[in-house]
Amino acid sequence: MIRIENLSKDFGNVKAVIDLNLEIKKGEFFAFLGPNAAGKTTTIKLMTGLLRPTKGKVFIGGYDIQTQGYEAKRFIGYIPEYPYFYDRLTAREFIKFITQVYNLNDLRISDKIEEMFKLFGLDDYKDTLIGDFSHGLRQRLLYVATLIHEPQVLIIDEPLIALDPQAARLVKNILKEKSRQGITIFMSTHILSIAEELADKIAIIDKGLLVAEGSFQELKKISPADKNLEDVFLRLTRGLT
Repeated sequence: MIRIENLSKDFGNVKAVIDLNLEIKKGEFFAFLGPNAAGKTTTIKLMTGLLRPTKGKVFIGGYDIQTQGYEAKRFIGYIPEYPYFYDRLTAREFIKFITQVYNLNDLRISDKIEEMFKLFGLDDYKDTLIGDFSHGLRQRLLYVATLIHEPQVLIIDEPLIALDPQAARLVKNILKEKSRQGITIFMSTHILSIAEELADKIAIIDKGLLVAEGSFQELKKISPADKNLEDVFLRLTRGLT
């Protein structure tokens, strides 16, 4: 579902991503980890077409994100770390705007919107201006906006930012269920316990280079003495000696 081939991105003399190769299968829950400035967000922006690569290609559902962007982006639901909202719209108005962007004219879409508001605990905030939302409510609304067109690929930069424990558990359950339904999830996070709990496969990037890839159990074999993903991560990114 996602194929990344020899992907590189330079910013002047800084090599942010270097010859990255990844293949993520349909329905796979994939965690993309790395320390600050490792190249995670740059990779995500390349995957979503927000940046052009210095070299290499990204295919989403078989479509090249650069040359077939319209087709590729129809597969994608993208949750950035720092989303933008229209603060003078209500939550309901914002989601209706999103459905119009995706040309969702099906008569059932109103029922779908109501269902999503209920799922994410936003029933009482449908007619509240987004400008009055807390950060956590905005994040929940972002999930509604991202999932409303039923994307086949979810690309998420920090999935639980600003969420309280109840909302975080809800989101984790929903993401895992989406994966079981065959939706491919590419998740970047600094919270290693989330990756250990949810991901089928994990990749670790450091200074633009892929340093490890595999299931948690496969990564543990690299350093058998390490007991959890945090220990493995720190050792591979030179945080432990």
